[in-house]
Amino acid sequence: MVGMKPNDMVPSAAVKFFGAGTAACIADLVTFPLDTAKVRLQIQGESQKGKGGIDVKYRGVFGTITTMVRTEGPRSLYNGLVAGLQRQMSFASVRIGLYDSMKQFYTRGTESAGIVTRLMAGCTTGAMAVAFAQPTDVVKVRFQAQVRLADGGRRYNSTLDAYKTIARDEGVRGLWRGCMPNITRNAIVNCAELVTYDMIKELILKYDLMTDNLPCHFTAAFGAGFCTTVVASPVDVVKTRFMNSGSGQYSSAINCALTMLRHEGPTAFYKGFMPSFLRLGSWNIVMFVTYEQIKRGMTRVQHSWESPF
Repeated sequence: MVGMKPNDMVPSAAVKFFGAGTAACIADLVTFPLDTAKVRLQIQGESQKGKGGIDVKYRGVFGTITTMVRTEGPRSLYNGLVAGLQRQMSFASVRIGLYDSMKQFYTRGTESAGIVTRLMAGCTTGAMAVAFAQPTDVVKVRFQAQVRLADGGRRYNSTLDAYKTIARDEGVRGLWRGCMPNITRNAIVNCAELVTYDMIKELILKYDLMTDNLPCHFTAAFGAGFCTTVVASPVDVVKTRFMNSGSGQYSSAINCALTMLRHEGPTAFYKGFMPSFLRLGSWNIVMFVTYEQIKRGMTRVQHSWESPF
């Protein structure tokens, strides 16, 4: 990330890798109910698409949260949290933690990185993250989407049971369901999120609008969250629908998108936009602010170990 002065201690790749995963987990703990509400709004209507009308159960972000708490209990807001934390430790560590290293790789070690280099670095780490952690994302979405049955039962009893059930019923490939739309989404999200944050922060520091501190990180993270939501929302909805679908419901991610367009119209691609923005905006703020502080703290500790006197 930008903002380091020549006399600053530069965080190592290991510090960035661990710091990104930890910061993302903290951000997930804070914003997970908004993410669950977003998933419920995104899948709403898919089971009624062949019928005359769509039964609208959830209305708006806080209406969805209220309905879930009333009908399923407050714990339902954190369905899939374990898989979500597993996902962030693997996803964020790669896509965010290795972003600077990938920039240096494409610039062959120089500090000057243009917009194209940053976009290439964002796309690369986003795609790498999906290759590592797609099963955790599938399980997280399934948990968030599941509704308590009339007899009190659930589709999956635990995170481990979800991994086993999906592998048994749908094959190992079921754990990588929606991999291609997820690669597309993560490439877009990474470019919008990291590159936007990088550039907003760089401009703020370049024109001395703020110092490289919490207000600067907050502003850059908020801008990155909004840009990411606008760009990535359509791909995110298709990814959620496709990963939550049963075997044979959609032949491909493109078929899923076309089915949505045909039965629900173009506005379906922005279902759950407000919770997406609230979640991504707040997630970006918590994650980037925490990440910057973790990097600084861990770098100071590492430096004190290496130079105790």
